[in-house]
Amino acid sequence: MKQIAIVLLIFTIGALVVAFRSQTNFEDKSSGIQFFKGSWEEALAKAKKEDKLIFLDAYASWCGPCKAMKRKTFTDAKVGEHFNKYYVCVAIDMEEGEGPSLARKYAVDSYPSLMFLQPDGKFIGKAVGYHSPEELLNILKQFVGQ
Repeated sequence: MKQIAIVLLIFTIGALVVAFRSQTNFEDKSSGIQFFKGSWEEALAKAKKEDKLIFLDAYASWCGPCKAMKRKTFTDAKVGEHFNKYYVCVAIDMEEGEGPSLARKYAVDSYPSLMFLQPDGKFIGKAVGYHSPEELLNILKQFVGQ
């Protein structure tokens, strides 16, 4: 009986290790969008300095479609290549820290709200809801012609 319990325990641990590895590989962000870490004012300054547009991922921690985009869309190599080249990308929880004031400023009323802004923060356009990598690249063409 002890041998069966040990075999089951080893099998369960092995399955958990495999599941964890596949999850971490799936969420590897090295080829996707590299989001700026810093304050909103620092992001604006960086965009002005580098003469780039701003992409703002306005999300909420509880939002399922936001989490799906973080896992599937923002990790896509083509999306990352384009966004990292032309945009200062910022992801902000609209219910924490600077989020509520930005949510009021940009009239964020649903999640995810994907905002396209000038380097000075002026509004260009917005897309709402989950978008696949291909859909997100098509949205960019509509808003900014890139």
